[in-house]
Amino acid sequence: MIYKNTGYNALDDRYTKNSGELYSSELIFDNLIWLTTKEAAVYLRRSVNAIHTLVSRRKLRARKFSNRLYFKKEELDYLIETSQLKGG
Repeated sequence: MIYKNTGYNALDDRYTKNSGELYSSELIFDNLIWLTTKEAAVYLRRSVNAIHTLVSRRKLRARKFSNRLYFKKEELDYLIETSQLKGG
């Protein structure tokens, strides 16, 4: 998925500015509070299917709004720090 006017390509996991500099996608996530399923998958370096599996096993909390799942970045960071993503 390519977000218009940002230069961000979720499939590439890269962010480019007009100057051609390459930035980590992590810089993009710094200002976000809520992430979509696809963004959470990129952030955690997992597949979308793995994210759905973690949600169904109640290892990852998701909120549903307008028939879409959203994840709090703060909670994803906590899961990484406590290494609770095993087995997903």
